[in-house]
Amino acid sequence: MTQIMRRFDPKEIREDFPILSRRIGGKPLAYLDNAATTQKPRQVLEAMQEFYEQKNANVHRAVHTLSYEATVAYEAAHRRVAEFIHASGPEEIIFTRNATEALNLVAYAWGLWELREGDEVLLTVMEHHSNLVPWLALRRLKGISLKFIDVNERGLLKLEELSRLLSKRTRLVGCIYASNVLGTVNPVEEIIEAAHRFGALVLVDGAQAVPHMPVDVKELDCDFLAASGHKMLGPTGTGFLYAKRELLEEMEPFLYGGDMIETVTLEAATWNKLPWKFEAGTANIAGGIGLAAAVDYLERLGMEAVYDHERRLLEFAWERLARVEGVKLYGPAPGEAARLGIISFNLEGVHPHDLAMVLDSEGIAIRSGHHCAQPLMARLGMEFAARASFYIYNTEEEVERLAAAVEEAKAAFRVRS
Repeated sequence: MTQIMRRFDPKEIREDFPILSRRIGGKPLAYLDNAATTQKPRQVLEAMQEFYEQKNANVHRAVHTLSYEATVAYEAAHRRVAEFIHASGPEEIIFTRNATEALNLVAYAWGLWELREGDEVLLTVMEHHSNLVPWLALRRLKGISLKFIDVNERGLLKLEELSRLLSKRTRLVGCIYASNVLGTVNPVEEIIEAAHRFGALVLVDGAQAVPHMPVDVKELDCDFLAASGHKMLGPTGTGFLYAKRELLEEMEPFLYGGDMIETVTLEAATWNKLPWKFEAGTANIAGGIGLAAAVDYLERLGMEAVYDHERRLLEFAWERLARVEGVKLYGPAPGEAARLGIISFNLEGVHPHDLAMVLDSEGIAIRSGHHCAQPLMARLGMEFAARASFYIYNTEEEVERLAAAVEEAKAAFRVRS
């Protein structure tokens, strides 16, 4: 296992990230769009470069040295991810392009084959589109029913609805672990336990949780968990699905072709062992190796330390932005509920896209839009919002710059308080 750092120093961490030395519009880059994707440390970039320079070959297809070394490294990457989330083994880790593909894999490799007309899938109003749209498609294809756990005005799930919505017809409960809009950490343990009492499987969207807090899939007892590698310092085009081995053994493949087969005749085919049964074709080998390097980096920091750092930044940013007249903050305040380092907000009289452009002119990168969560946005009474999201390399100085730039935007647009 990777040795944990004794001291968490974001300024020291920043030295590992070449892009953070950039200047935007003459100003130092303050990258506050980490919920969309994170920056990559040198250790990840070098691991991928070393693969391409020294080991580049396809995996599982040849006996020559390069193919052997590539295969060893790629399979080791699955083991590192399995260790990171405490899966039983690498056979429970399917590498995908992103969390979206992982969620779709469940919908089509499990849902398309297992769900029948009248079966129910229970989701939350808080879901990212990636864990909503596939089930909408299956409702059209299979005639399933969709139910939704609502949120209250503070952006917290109405858990009192859970027992009412669960029934013997519930086949799957899908829940986002942490909201990409509000940063709210949902009580997934309670949801999983309740769902299992009704015999339902549970799919957890861990895209925002896995990069920012300790996650133990055995402790959670979730049946599926999706995550994005690129949101946890890994390269873009990487993600993974965790699933209990017995489920993966029973499920049909999602994609068909090379490497996912054991035998093929003109009449039939049989499937490869796990996890390769679900990884058809030439893989993103360098991406998987880069993801393993990202896991090494995060484990060296310690996930508790990552969570604590973000919590401190969140508390500071919430207090600082709340002092700007005309700013509306969404979700529960820090201390009211478990939250990650994500703040969605609006400035009265200023469109979030305009605000984001003003901030960009100050070198500050944030997100503006509906954040792929339109039902939640509508439930909270907004169409768009600005979003600042923090990670391991962000500092209080950058939060100060954010708040000061919002003040300047208010003055520039002559917003009346």
